[in-house]
Amino acid sequence: MKGKSFGKVLGAVALMVLFTGTVFSALSGLGGQEIEQKVKDTLGKMTFDEKIAQMHGVVPLGRAVGLIGESLNPALADTWNTAENKRLGIPALRCIDGPRGVGKGWATAFPVSMSRGASWDPVLERRIGEAMGYEARAQNANVLLSPCINLLRHPSWGRAQETYGEDPLHLGVMGSAHIIGAQKYVMACAKHFAANNMEESRFFVNAVMDERTLREVYLPHFKMCVDAGVASVMSAYNDLNGFLAGQNKHLITDILKDDWGFKGFVVSDWENAVDDAVLAGNAGLDLEMPMGAHLGEPLKKAIEEGKVPAKNIDDSVARLLRMKYAFLTPDFTKGFDKSKVGGKEHAQIALEAAQKGTVLLKNDKNALPLDRGKIKTLVVIGKLANTKNIGDHGSSDVATSYAVTPLQGILSKAGTGIKVVYELGADLEKAKQAAQGADAVIIVAGMTWKDEGEGGPGYGDRKDLNLHKDDEALIKAVAGVTDRLIVVLEAGAVITLESWKNDAEAIVMAWYPGMEGGNGLADLLFGDVNFSGKLPIVWGKSLDQYPPFDNKAREVKIDYYHGYRLFDKKGLEPSFPFGYGLSYTKYKYSNLKLDQKQIGKSGKVTASVDLANTGKMAGEEIVQLYVGSNGSKVDRPVKDLKAFTRVALKPGETKTVTLEVNAQDLAYWNMDKNGWEIEEIEYTVLVGPSSRANDLGLKGSFKISGN
Repeated sequence: MKGKSFGKVLGAVALMVLFTGTVFSALSGLGGQEIEQKVKDTLGKMTFDEKIAQMHGVVPLGRAVGLIGESLNPALADTWNTAENKRLGIPALRCIDGPRGVGKGWATAFPVSMSRGASWDPVLERRIGEAMGYEARAQNANVLLSPCINLLRHPSWGRAQETYGEDPLHLGVMGSAHIIGAQKYVMACAKHFAANNMEESRFFVNAVMDERTLREVYLPHFKMCVDAGVASVMSAYNDLNGFLAGQNKHLITDILKDDWGFKGFVVSDWENAVDDAVLAGNAGLDLEMPMGAHLGEPLKKAIEEGKVPAKNIDDSVARLLRMKYAFLTPDFTKGFDKSKVGGKEHAQIALEAAQKGTVLLKNDKNALPLDRGKIKTLVVIGKLANTKNIGDHGSSDVATSYAVTPLQGILSKAGTGIKVVYELGADLEKAKQAAQGADAVIIVAGMTWKDEGEGGPGYGDRKDLNLHKDDEALIKAVAGVTDRLIVVLEAGAVITLESWKNDAEAIVMAWYPGMEGGNGLADLLFGDVNFSGKLPIVWGKSLDQYPPFDNKAREVKIDYYHGYRLFDKKGLEPSFPFGYGLSYTKYKYSNLKLDQKQIGKSGKVTASVDLANTGKMAGEEIVQLYVGSNGSKVDRPVKDLKAFTRVALKPGETKTVTLEVNAQDLAYWNMDKNGWEIEEIEYTVLVGPSSRANDLGLKGSFKISGN
């Protein structure tokens, strides 16, 4: 097998129907052969200097002047551009950041990617990609630097909020959906390739891993995005096995371009991602941003001295031209309405995303939902309750015209019959007095951009996973005067809560919920919308349950196991498992059937299961299918997520859900043979509402034998 066909997994979650055609005809109207001929003709007319000019960025005056102001307001920023070639009619690339919204002008601030990952809803993520693509194009950008699909190896990572979760399949499905949506209007960019997992040492750390770990854990989601037709891939800052990711020939040429057949271009991360023109040129890096410190004059000199083959430059320029001719048109922004940018239509999508991504972690004594007919006094406590807290202030920042806080949302949705009292919470005695006698108390606590985000030496990553001590003290104090305490958490990843978990009747994970986050939260708290979000990461009890996280190290050994697979491997008990989330209704799983008991190495198994809503409220459940390998000759996870789907059910309704597993997606990387191998053994299929063993009550098996 030359390359594992992870793209086929998309079919298991009904994603294939989202494809509207090949990347070559997506926007320009040209077919693949027409584009290739146009690329060949243009290359034949270009001078050496004109080719080099295509391979690096040029910082426009507006961007340079706006850099200081951008840290305060992204709306001041210009796009990051490459050179236009007027003689040959070659347009410039105009790049703009994501992934929670367009980082230029006023834009829609969606919930962060981790929240959207918790929705497990690729159809919604495609719509979000479309909205971002539209807003980018309406503001004259043509490359959206999104999605970020680095898997979450450790929840201390400062940019955890920018990715969808910890599982390669889940990441690949969500990232591919985003790309398909965004590329309805602009080019997308999957980042950061590869093994980018920490902030404080990201500019110098060497991630060391074996080929099996790389192929099976850290690359499958990138392969799925390539199969989805992504136009560009961004290299990471870190080294991988001794070479900068942007200068790593094994990554860029051997795997991405040759093995996977990627036809787009590879762009460096911004500054400090390249340090050697010869290595970068020979590795296959196509574009250096934001300037040409290495792929400018130094690359030209390296070619003239014979240190980099000229054919490499032709290949890079051809890739850039190919995507320009596929996506860009002379009237690129014609018909795109700037009033839609940050407008009501896209805000409604942001609201839906906030509703679907928020996770109900605990709900004892029916603390939720809040009944407007019974609640007379509702107390809201915490500085974050009245704070616009929508995420990092780094490259993912979004300038939005408004952001609804939790308090504003609750006040708006509470109705006239409920008295809502707000208390900052800085004074514990005042907080206790306010809470005394209330029908319910809501505390909003968690992290902000000051605690986690894009960073550098000395900042960015979280040092521990606990709440701030004053927040924990507030929860403890208020819990003593109420028997209906609801704690709402905001953060990009796990917050350990064992020290106060039993003090709250209900716990809600709201992440960084975007501009409509307060409204979405209130809809859920009052039961106007049912909870349906599920964790895209395993929620540990303590920091020591996760892999080591030394974000000052110059070299880090990356092991095969992380996340729920590590917890399974070591028999660790989490606070909440991967895939977990509560609802206001109940679901019953039954009648698992596999259409085949034996398949060949090119075959697939279709699993069906009956899902019933046995409660009194309509809801949406995320059905998850895991596969375990029995009798493997190599060490393999206890179980791997291999398919999932989101199912809407009315009260009393039953639906039969089908999920597919391809034999090719059960292969492991054989390091002796340097290739994929599908073992002819028995495989166990587990279906249920989370990755927890006792939730996976439905079990079946099949064998792979022959071709």
